[in-house]
Amino acid sequence: MATTRGCSVPDDLLYHVSNNQWLRDRGDGTYELGMTDVAQSMAGSVIHCRIKKAGKGVRGGKSLATVESGKWVGPVKAPFDCKVLEKNEAVEQDPSLLNKSPYRDGWLVRIEPIDPEAAAETLVRGDEAVKGIEAYMDDREFEGCIHCEGFDDGQ
Repeated sequence: MATTRGCSVPDDLLYHVSNNQWLRDRGDGTYELGMTDVAQSMAGSVIHCRIKKAGKGVRGGKSLATVESGKWVGPVKAPFDCKVLEKNEAVEQDPSLLNKSPYRDGWLVRIEPIDPEAAAETLVRGDEAVKGIEAYMDDREFEGCIHCEGFDDGQ
């Protein structure tokens, strides 16, 4: 697993850097999606999360979920045109999972891209993901991640 400025960047995941999201290829043309360690750290303690219902189509750039913390309320945007297959009800019941386990228990939705080839072109991994995340952090003058007790990096 790579780390940058104390932030975990698991090697087995894909990243949509500008949306600050990770995606896990489920091997069947679908993805599990969540907020990166950087995103959850920047948001602070998450206190509420509302996720789109399964069966909904969502255009790229539109909201898949709304996340609220003590410092921020905002959308988690779809990285590409997709259909929501499943939402993580555990996160709606316990939004702190986004902070404690961003790469395992804190997934938000399972999605299916409308155009799989176009979707794949928006995602990066490995060194390219780390470089993109570092640039994202630089642009926002974000110094790095600080983890709460019980943090699970997904490995």
